[in-house]
Amino acid sequence: MPHQPITVSGVEVTPLCDAVGPMGTAIRRPLAEMFAGSGLHDEPWVLHFHCYLLRDPAGRLTLVDTGIGGADSPASSWAPVPGTLAGELAAVGVAPAEVGTVILTHLHSDHASGAVVDGRPVFENARYVLQRAELDAARGRMLDEIVHPLKAQLHVVEGDAEVTPGVHVRSAPGHTPGHQIVRAGEVAMTGDLVLHPVQLADPSIRYVYDDDQEAAALTRADVLATLRAERAILSTAHFSEPFLRL
Repeated sequence: MPHQPITVSGVEVTPLCDAVGPMGTAIRRPLAEMFAGSGLHDEPWVLHFHCYLLRDPAGRLTLVDTGIGGADSPASSWAPVPGTLAGELAAVGVAPAEVGTVILTHLHSDHASGAVVDGRPVFENARYVLQRAELDAARGRMLDEIVHPLKAQLHVVEGDAEVTPGVHVRSAPGHTPGHQIVRAGEVAMTGDLVLHPVQLADPSIRYVYDDDQEAAALTRADVLATLRAERAILSTAHFSEPFLRL
């Protein structure tokens, strides 16, 4: 069942847990290797795969990320497929056709694979918000199996933008070229800006699967400093708890 929602600036934010599990052996490494300089012990890293449903005062629905997808999705080589996003949405009384906007923080397989099933967009009436830099960098299965079927529904932005009333995207590159975070009032849904709690204590700790580790560390430090100054609520993709007050 979903976690309890919170309401900020009139926008209801509901976390949806698409899956829970460790990385598969295809990409798993010791934690100290994945987070160089962290000194983390080599222990199981259990990931929670969170998406977020936003409902504004007018009842408009926005979904942040679409999870790992089905058993044969691009995430299937390493993530605990199939994801349960459809069931999580049903549990809060939402049908896919009711979602008007989908924001993809980036095009990694665990964040966007659930956008398409059998070659068709799952959220048939939604526009899919993506940064131009992310679209330009798309390759392989994510381009062929996710981006191409969404082509007619893509809403491409460059930099910061208000995508629905009270809901903004902010460019946060580094993890991927067009990585973006989402703000709704004091809540920041940060995608893969922060992967592990150790990076909260030291934003300079790099993650091996960041496309540009230096840029990601600089972005992480800058964004976290801003969020801390605001005492914002951090909503990550992979922590066990969806809400963390900074």
